[in-house]
Amino acid sequence: MLENHRTRLLIARKVPTAVANRAETEFHAFVTESDMDSWSVVDFCKKHEVPAILIGKKSGLQAEHIAALPSTVKIIANASAGFDHMDVAAARERGIVVTNAPDALTECTADFSMLLVLAACRRASEYERIMRNGWGKSFGMTEMLGTRVNGKTLGIVGFGRIGRAVAKRAQGFGMRVIYTDISRAPASLENGATFYASLDEMLPHCQVLTLHVPGGGVPLMTKKEFQRLPKGAVFVNAARGGLVDEDALYEALTSGHLFSAGLDVYRNEPNVDQRFAELDNVFLTPHMASATMETRDQMGFTALDNVAAVLDGRAALNPVSS
Repeated sequence: MLENHRTRLLIARKVPTAVANRAETEFHAFVTESDMDSWSVVDFCKKHEVPAILIGKKSGLQAEHIAALPSTVKIIANASAGFDHMDVAAARERGIVVTNAPDALTECTADFSMLLVLAACRRASEYERIMRNGWGKSFGMTEMLGTRVNGKTLGIVGFGRIGRAVAKRAQGFGMRVIYTDISRAPASLENGATFYASLDEMLPHCQVLTLHVPGGGVPLMTKKEFQRLPKGAVFVNAARGGLVDEDALYEALTSGHLFSAGLDVYRNEPNVDQRFAELDNVFLTPHMASATMETRDQMGFTALDNVAAVLDGRAALNPVSS
């Protein structure tokens, strides 16, 4: 039974058992059995006056929800790197700390990005379907050929934690790494990668392109950007679906301008544009870059670490400033 005077945290999304157990022990948390929606979160906070909330995409809090929260709420914690499902500025205006978990999913997301690169280059989805359909036909020297990864130039858009982790993995496969970001990284972090001051300048040099920047309202990759990639390039996105004009991507894939794509994120999740599912040269996954037991536990623990810090009167470990 919920004890109002002891409950210090509402966990509004389903979390791994280890995270739920720690939250219940440390914060006497109320842990939902299924993801709550935004207004249910607001109603719970009003009724039980909890000082902390751990939310997810379904329970994302926009300005109208934040305005309705009681003054007891001190922190809104996100167990993910992204925070595009909430209005950070509105929370800050009310003096509510917003946190995320930027480090917890770096390594697994980088691993998964390389999986997408390899799968897209080596026609993994086609080979797998052939085997599931019983194979039955040997392939000759000129049939079903992919494109090699070793020796290719990988362009990285966004050279933050994940971008740099992808660069290290790509270099292990013998790829040349180039990147673009708002500003050049310190030389100590480049590890041999070459900086380009703009996306337009970098694109013609990218035999493989991967995105590692936050999502936004305006697509980063439109018809113009895809056309600037060299013919036969491979496109990978494990960042945010909103970064891509999907009509332009579909055209680039069906026209033969792109060799293939590896996609983990989409503009209208979870209702992916079915045109991509019909293309042989696309490797598709359902937004699973961070989906390992170890990473999902760490994401939750990072959120709880931030809650503990704020409720103890200390600075948040991973505050979101914008």
